[in-house]
Amino acid sequence: MDYLLPNGDPLELPDGATGADAAAAIGPGLARAALAVKVDGVTYDLARPLPTHGERRLEVLTERSGEQALELIRHDAAHVFAEAMLELYPGVKIAIGPPIESGFYYDLDLPAGVSINEDDFPAIEARMREHIEADEPFLREDVPVAVALDRYRGEGQPYKVELIEDLVSNAPAEAPVETVSLYTNGSFVDLCRGPHAPSTRRIKAFKLQSVAGAYWRGDSKNKMLTRVYGTAFFSDKDLEQHLERLELARRNDHRKLGRELGLFMFSDLSPGSPFWQPHGMAVWNALAELWREQNGARGYREVKTPILYDVELWKRSGHWDKYQENMYFTEVEERPMGLKPMNCPAHIQLYSAARRSYRDLPVRYSEQGLVHRHEPSGTLHGLLRVRHITQDDAHIFCTEDQVEDEVLGCLEFGAFIYELFGFEARLELSTRPEQRVGTDAMWDHAEAALVRALERRGLAYEVNAGDGAFYGPKIDLHMTDSIGRSWQLGTVQLDYAMPERFGITYTGEDNAEHRPVMVHRALFGSFERFIGILTEHFGGEFPVWMAPVQAIVLPISDRHNAYGESVRARLAAAGVRCELDARGESAGRKIRDAERRRIPFMLVVGDREQESGQVGVREHRAGDTGAVSIEAFLQHIGELISTLALTTPAA
Repeated sequence: MDYLLPNGDPLELPDGATGADAAAAIGPGLARAALAVKVDGVTYDLARPLPTHGERRLEVLTERSGEQALELIRHDAAHVFAEAMLELYPGVKIAIGPPIESGFYYDLDLPAGVSINEDDFPAIEARMREHIEADEPFLREDVPVAVALDRYRGEGQPYKVELIEDLVSNAPAEAPVETVSLYTNGSFVDLCRGPHAPSTRRIKAFKLQSVAGAYWRGDSKNKMLTRVYGTAFFSDKDLEQHLERLELARRNDHRKLGRELGLFMFSDLSPGSPFWQPHGMAVWNALAELWREQNGARGYREVKTPILYDVELWKRSGHWDKYQENMYFTEVEERPMGLKPMNCPAHIQLYSAARRSYRDLPVRYSEQGLVHRHEPSGTLHGLLRVRHITQDDAHIFCTEDQVEDEVLGCLEFGAFIYELFGFEARLELSTRPEQRVGTDAMWDHAEAALVRALERRGLAYEVNAGDGAFYGPKIDLHMTDSIGRSWQLGTVQLDYAMPERFGITYTGEDNAEHRPVMVHRALFGSFERFIGILTEHFGGEFPVWMAPVQAIVLPISDRHNAYGESVRARLAAAGVRCELDARGESAGRKIRDAERRRIPFMLVVGDREQESGQVGVREHRAGDTGAVSIEAFLQHIGELISTLALTTPAA
């Protein structure tokens, strides 16, 4: 049987060959390093026979295989954790333990009167280490459903029984579940689909991290279980770096910084909806000014549309069928109405309010569009997941011939925006989802148009199959922050469906009616989420042009307050966001407080400065830079603001 290696070379293997056989056939070094094998995108244990169908593209996974390899050993670590818990806490009932981004978790039902916290982690980790050092192999066995049920009923493991019963009852009639797979390491046997690395010793470094509560299967009607989170890596160095990043992320948590810097707050009276405080609005307005200026320079015209509409609009747009569970509804004078979750149908109303000619196209609308989406309360997370969302939204109505240029214009706009903050965009093409509107032919056409645009400019991209919007494929823009986390921010979506559903047209050069193409575009994603990400990326140390307070005047004593106020007034008149600290505190205390507030410039004024008409400049983190005239300081800070200068994120 022939297989195709990543470099294009063929690999011939006998029928029934395993992943381990494949690695050995390539070379002894690879055989020793192999963790698992991937065939046509599906990962298999080394001991399993290789599939004989499909294209048979084969890749051997090793420690160098990045996240794919880490996912394997994190899954291994979850099993070792459950093994240790069963030994240390007799009577514990185990539920599920999957690998997740950056680690793993396991849900447990602890015996009555028993609880665990982080103080218990050293003992649990010590027991886990014993099993890792024992180099226990992970052995897979496919057993009849009845045998697995008898086993877990006999062991008093009701959650495993329920999982097996659901597998059987939810299976389609044409493909009934007759066997389930069990994985054994040491004396521990778990219900698991796999895959796993060859043995526990492949886990080189691990750590338990936190304890939380989690309803069984995420349903609040079910019992609350104990969820323990952990992580695993291939080296102590990688683990240490990961923990350092987590600590930095905790220090830079935008919710914490939002409170400390007076940016925003939340209230249970309006869950998932931030209340913006004056300093937060300064950040917001700086971003909005950038947004407005750059949109205008690129031919967008700013609009503003209502948030409440007759449900007939949402039925026509497709949101009623595809997005209803995420929307909020009310009734006005016995008329059912819905809050908009997206701005696109509103912009279609603006487009269709006048007759359009091909000479008018493209029409580009931009809006700070307020939308509302129902996010479950358990998913709300500061500014990063809210229900009250202000999108930096835009919609372009264009001809078919203009599509590629407009898509590329959006991508270039996004690259410009991200570069201002030191981000490099990574592009991802998301294709048709299962739940969608429009015909397959329409989706073929739309996806091909996005691919042509990307390839015309030679832009590298990845494909995220099935993750498109319900009305069209999209190109998402991802970036990595100063802590190494990846975020999806902007999106450019191509839509042939909504213009068709609303019947919008333009008059072509042939005097016939034609259907425009619609491009949906947001680059921040939302103002809320983008500000949350920036707050963490910069650790609250925003670039000067965004800083809530750009400079603060610090009189050394009360007799310098009047001069300090004159300095503040002069800076404010020049457009600098400036404050005066006239408290009767020492200069040292005022400086420390200004440092904690991450204010870029501290202007110290005493007798010498008052007499010379100067200010003593102190930069956040950098310290004293010397005395200069007010004019010289204004020129310096003015240049930083006008050029949108980037400051280095907090280390």
